[in-house]
Amino acid sequence: MVDSPGPIGTGPLHLVDREPPVPGPGQVRVAVSVCGVCRTDLHVAEGDLPVRRPAVVPGHEIVGRVEALGPGATRFEIGERVGAAWLARTCGVCRFCRRGDENLCEHAQFTGWDRDGGYAEAVLVDEAFAYRLAPEVDDEHVAPLLCAGIIGYRALRRTALPAGGRLGIYGFGGSAHLTAQLAVAQGAEVYVCTRSAEARALAGELGAVWVGEAERPPPVPLDGAILFAPVGDLVLPALAALDAGGVLAVAGIHLSDIPALDYQDHLFRERTLRSVTANTRRDGEEFLRLAGRLGVRATVQPYDFADAPLALSDLARDAFVGAAVLRIGA
Repeated sequence: MVDSPGPIGTGPLHLVDREPPVPGPGQVRVAVSVCGVCRTDLHVAEGDLPVRRPAVVPGHEIVGRVEALGPGATRFEIGERVGAAWLARTCGVCRFCRRGDENLCEHAQFTGWDRDGGYAEAVLVDEAFAYRLAPEVDDEHVAPLLCAGIIGYRALRRTALPAGGRLGIYGFGGSAHLTAQLAVAQGAEVYVCTRSAEARALAGELGAVWVGEAERPPPVPLDGAILFAPVGDLVLPALAALDAGGVLAVAGIHLSDIPALDYQDHLFRERTLRSVTANTRRDGEEFLRLAGRLGVRATVQPYDFADAPLALSDLARDAFVGAAVLRIGA
């Protein structure tokens, strides 16, 4: 497995040997086939997010097969293919859990941040937080759906985009290219702003009606927008591009500082700025069903397991389009 002792620049990910973890009550041990590489993994490894567990194993877009059951675990059978995502556990009793907002749970735990994740040959998963995966999509292409897809789906919902509305997307990496497909399939007009020429080309292939540079304003007012790039400077142009009543959703867990807002230019006429915090299991189930029905498909860049540091480095410098995936097991 690969753990994360500190910032990549001063202490790269380490390949280490550990005993296979023993599943506790209600847990399953999953033999990992592949694990997607998410920008949140980069934030954990580089120290953008506070350390929650020293030397944690990153990775939360996990696909594998159940190989051991803990006491009382009955939801899955040995050999069954499952997926595990960012949300690893919630308390079920706080005020947010009781009202159905488990993504805001006061005691939530997250895969690859609080708990060891999927940059490993085996990982423990609470069976209640695992997903059954349809057989139609292979492991490499389903892995990015488990976070990039799910969080993009929640961000799209947070925009409250009207039917047939105009959606702006800022940044066009793993999550954005899946969300764009979903929005187009549901009848939205998609406008993509990104600095990468390769990403702009992919956006056009996936059905965007307009593609431009990151700071370039779209040609029409937007009904909603999603900021996927962790760049606070883009909040202002994204807000300014909104039509009256439009909503900007910030999809990342980490964002650089936002410059000072001007009320008249950025918020007046009932424009709204919203954040996106994790996801609920219901989000995951809904998105996976929609993705299968609408043909949402990840563009993937595979890496060997031992090349996990390279995958994160390439992600940091936008060296590929789509989503990176680590090949770990058979």
